[in-house]
Amino acid sequence: MSLLASFFPLSISRVSTSQEITMPESHNDLIDNPSPRCPVALVLDTSGSMCGAPIDELNAGIQFFIDEVKRDDLARWSVDLAVYTAGGSADCIQDFIGVEQIAGVAPLGASGSTPLGAATHMALNDLEGRKRAYRGAGVPYYQPWLVLISDGGPTDSWQEVARRASDLSARRKLVSLPIGVNGADLGTLSCFSTKPAVALDGLKFRELFQWLSASMARVSASTSSDASVQLPSNESWGSI
Repeated sequence: MSLLASFFPLSISRVSTSQEITMPESHNDLIDNPSPRCPVALVLDTSGSMCGAPIDELNAGIQFFIDEVKRDDLARWSVDLAVYTAGGSADCIQDFIGVEQIAGVAPLGASGSTPLGAATHMALNDLEGRKRAYRGAGVPYYQPWLVLISDGGPTDSWQEVARRASDLSARRKLVSLPIGVNGADLGTLSCFSTKPAVALDGLKFRELFQWLSASMARVSASTSSDASVQLPSNESWGSI
């Protein structure tokens, strides 16, 4: 059995839209492009321990993900991406926007501590805001994704936001995927989901983001609100 089978007994459903709110001008992209959306929040450990090869491979993987999603005729219009970093401080370096509109993300540096709790809190709040924007524009959307990557564990207060992410995952309102790099604290990272964190095999960030882009392609191709989506195996990047 692949690691994916143990991590996700996954069914991704498009969420219906009925609530109406006034849309700010910054969300005109939802009017111009009414494709069903899949919001993806990347929460990335950019602390000092990621310095060197890990941060270099992570940077390459992010750009590869953007390029791969753009190559898919459906996913390029459906995937919305936001990027958060936890390196000394918690920061949003890319607000939610369609991948089609992203040329790339400036290379990340590595320094400081690991405020994953604060970064994840920011990401979950922004995911809720993005869902409200979808509803206001009448745009259907799939379960949001939270992808959390760390080579250690949070150095700030994280328990409450971890419970929040796990609860959303349990209620099928979030696909929460914690990934551990190079001896990360998998036990702590697992608290952010209903399933155990997956250990990255070495520094296979490219393979991880290739899997993520392939998963987005499958989600975007789903046309039924009740459809289950069989995601690709993660054997190319996951390690037991």
